[in-house]
Parts: sequence; C-alpha cells; structure tokens
Amino acid sequence: MSERQVTQEFGGETLSHVLVPGGSSARGTVIIVPTVMGVQELELGFARRLSDLGYTCLVADLFGRRFKLGVNKDEAFAAMGRLRADRAALRDRLLAIFARTQVQEGVDPVRIAAVGYCFGGQCVLDIARSGADLSGVASFHGLFDPPGLPPQPIKAKVAAYHGWDDPMVSPEAVVALGNELTAGGADWQIHAYGHVGHGFTNPRAGAMGIAGVDYNEAAAHRSWTSLVHFLDELFG
Repeated sequence: MSERQVTQEFGGETLSHVLVPGGSSARGTVIIVPTVMGVQELELGFARRLSDLGYTCLVADLFGRRFKLGVNKDEAFAAMGRLRADRAALRDRLLAIFARTQVQEGVDPVRIAAVGYCFGGQCVLDIARSGADLSGVASFHGLFDPPGLPPQPIKAKVAAYHGWDDPMVSPEAVVALGNELTAGGADWQIHAYGHVGHGFTNPRAGAMGIAGVDYNEAAAHRSWTSLVHFLDELFG
C-alpha cells in the first residue's frame, strides 16, 4: 500500500488526513497530530520514520486546509485559536478522527496511539483526558492547560516530552499536569530537557521568529528515542 488521503467531513469542513502504511503486518497505528501549521513535511517525515519501524500512521488534518510555511502563519494561529476557544468541540473533532482511524484498512482498532506536536501535543493529551480507549499518547512540546471539562478516568498511557525553558508552559503547569494525570489514574511519565525551549523537534522552528521557540538536536534525538521505547512498550 502507498500513502493515501483519508477524507472526513466534520463541522462543515472537509478534513484531509494522510495515511502512511506500516506494511502488511503493522505493529500498531499511530495518529500524528501536527503543530499549529497543520500537515507539513515535518509530520509526514515522522510518519515515514515510524512506518519504517512497522507502524501505520495517520497524519491528522484538524483545520480542513493546508498552510504554507512562512506565508500563512497568521491564518494558522487564527485557526488554532478558533479550535482552542471551544475545547469540548475540539475534543469531539479529535474523537471523530480517532474513530475514522479505527475503520481504516489494516488498522487494528484496539492498537492505536496518538502522538502530537505543540498544539497537537495538547490535542493528544485531550484525547487521553476524554477517557478514550486508546493504547497511549505522547505529547512533544505540547501545551498543558486542561480543557475545563468534567474529568474522566484516563485509560491511555501518557508520555510528555517538554523543554524546561518553554515560554508557553511554566514549571507550575508541568507539576499541575502530573497532578492531573495522577488524579485521573493514568500511567504517566514526563521528560523535561534543560536549556530547551518550545518546538525542539522542528529544525525550522526558529524561522517562526518567536522568542523561546527553536530546534534542539539533542532533545529531538533523546525524545525520539524515548518515543520508540514507549511504542515498543505499548505494542510489543
């Protein structure tokens, strides 16, 4: 099977996800939720690397459009702001994408994880917070603020990879996430990288021109290695 689009209607928008197959006997499926810039070569590259390890990946389109790096930053942030303004509706959107993934050819519906970056990192935490029955979630330089919705028992294992100097997530927010995950009964881990800011997995993060947002090669390597071990734990 080759890479293909998976379309979905939600909220009057057509979402165009990208499915990257992991072979005839995939170990599991990983939903990849992108940064504020939506589906880009960055996330497709992560999906292809995971495909090489035997995982089928669905790179999720949250916005119903593609943004051009260096051109559509303002539009992308506005689109993210619209979704973040209603976290209940955002959760419904994410769960609809989860359900769409479950019915794809070659996907075992009980062997699915979700991995997210920046805004996508918050999204995968929100999937876990919903009580969805998925294997695990991994948040890379994600936003940690809770959705303000009634808490549910957290079934998914949770890993979070965080730059300690991230200007968007305070140390207090990290502690609060740990307390929240503990209260939800989650099996959780948080990895913090010193002298590292936001967006550390993205070699082009510095081009955003936002203070405290930049690539960090060491943190990118360490967090990817940890993700591989986390997926091994989830799927064997």
